[in-house]
Amino acid sequence: MQLFGGFEEATAEASARADQADCDIRDYGKKVQSLEIGYDETNDKLTKASESLEEADKQFKEVEADVAALTRRIMLMEEEDKKSAEVLCNTITKLAVTSKTADNVLKAVKVVESTCMNNEVTIEELDKNLRATIKMAVDNEQKLDELSRKLGVQEAELKRGLERAELAEKNLKGIEEELELVGEN
Repeated sequence: MQLFGGFEEATAEASARADQADCDIRDYGKKVQSLEIGYDETNDKLTKASESLEEADKQFKEVEADVAALTRRIMLMEEEDKKSAEVLCNTITKLAVTSKTADNVLKAVKVVESTCMNNEVTIEELDKNLRATIKMAVDNEQKLDELSRKLGVQEAELKRGLERAELAEKNLKGIEEELELVGEN
């Protein structure tokens, strides 16, 4: 029985090692499964990180393209700024010349206004003189009409007086002739 006892012990030892091996296999299986899960998770993370990297690379390229476009735009704007500065300079020069011309025109306008005011004063004086002259002419015309009427009346009286004088002269001649006849007789 010793023999069997030795086998039993060996069997028990082998069973214990087998059980231990089963436990180890289970533990290793769990570890492997846990590592596989970790691997899958890490692989998913890697895929996501790769996608994020590709997306970031695309965004970088887009941003780089935008930066290049903005750089070109800035250069164009700087050129436009230079042109605008030149145009502004020319415009300011023209404005200064125009302002000087406008000042000269305003001076001329003031001279013309002064002349016009003087002319208006002269015109008012001449207008007063004209009214006075017209009044005098009307008064003189009335006087002329009155004098013409008086002259007409005096001419009529003169004519009548001449007629009377002629008549008186005839009468006088008739009387003289009669006196001469009477004087001769």
